[in-house]
Amino acid sequence: MTDPELSPADGDDVPEAGLDRPAETAEAEAPEPVYAALEDWLAGYFLPMFRRTLGGEYRWCHQWWQHGEAISRLTALWHAWEVLRLQPGTGIATWYRDHLDHQLPILMGARGPFYQCSETTHREPHQAEAAPAPAEWWDLDTGDDVGDPVLPGPPSLPATPGGTDASI
Repeated sequence: MTDPELSPADGDDVPEAGLDRPAETAEAEAPEPVYAALEDWLAGYFLPMFRRTLGGEYRWCHQWWQHGEAISRLTALWHAWEVLRLQPGTGIATWYRDHLDHQLPILMGARGPFYQCSETTHREPHQAEAAPAPAEWWDLDTGDDVGDPVLPGPPSLPATPGGTDASI
């Protein structure tokens, strides 16, 4: 049996969650994170939970904190975990699907940030170099009739037969 006072039959009479209290109260009730720092989350949750046989397909570096990409990816995983762990029902499933399942093979993969390292050996990752473009390279060219600037780069794609664009 349904309590008529709680029924949404009257439309706007049912308050939305959290809208019936002042903002200060809602902020004061915000949950604290489980882990205070990335390293705490890594040692307390990530490494004990996601164990992999290392060497072939999966790599790890005991000096993980020397790899900027790893720090960035792990921080993204930690922050998303702290938020989604609080979501009822499918919060953690969402974290697995949208975050961990994407990041883990990249983070620990044979071509990821630890690709030159092992559990016991850290090797400094090679940074790609970029030669500066010639001074005139980024000058705007107004050679077309309309006067729109044209930047160097890939050529414009031709229109498909029939005058429609190639998009689906």
